[in-house]
Amino acid sequence: MNGAAMYVSTQDHGKDELITRYAPLVKRIAYHLMSRLPPSVQVDDLIQAGMIGLLEASRNYDASQGASFETYAGIRIRGAMLDEIRRTDWTPRSVHRKARQVAEAVREIENRTGRDARDNEVAEMLGISIEEYHRILQDATGCRIFSFDEPGANGEEREIPTPEVTNEPLDNLEQGHFQKALADAIAGLPERERLVMALYYDEELNLREIGEILGVSESRVCQIHGQALIRLRARMTEWLGG
Repeated sequence: MNGAAMYVSTQDHGKDELITRYAPLVKRIAYHLMSRLPPSVQVDDLIQAGMIGLLEASRNYDASQGASFETYAGIRIRGAMLDEIRRTDWTPRSVHRKARQVAEAVREIENRTGRDARDNEVAEMLGISIEEYHRILQDATGCRIFSFDEPGANGEEREIPTPEVTNEPLDNLEQGHFQKALADAIAGLPERERLVMALYYDEELNLREIGEILGVSESRVCQIHGQALIRLRARMTEWLGG
């Protein structure tokens, strides 16, 4: 074996070791995501997508960038799984359409009044009952949980890319600005919505557990979560192109 072939063989062996060592990380991330997804999502599909993400991480990892391989791989694995979820979106288009209509109403009311839009105001503007409004909020909770979308010029969804480590300073700077804008938008939510977001995304509690803490039903937590997502969509228009 010549020197070049031996080098390639050594590199491939190292990648194989990384994939074998971190395969359990793929399963761990997949089952963590499954606890927050509808039954229609299959864990095997997430694991398959995650393994592709792990393989890509093993090929592209650059230790000189400062992140450990596990940190870098975790980002790529989760990103690959979320891409799979988005690609096989289970949400009917009507749900996306109604969520956008609610977000537009929220934005208009808040711009006009300078305060948080109230449920009854949004329902009245849309010409629907408060019960129908709450159903839309519940549907919004399952509507692309991990991204904020708005329709592009061709009517398709435009998505904020999954954050990942890149070697491009401008890409990282733009991603950092987006994360700062999102953090500010979350900080500006009404107190109960902000608490639900913190418990769900930071503490990783499910809706039932959050309901027990707040002393409300799981369906009410679902409504509050949906309201928070829609309010964030309304307040992030500059980033979402809506």
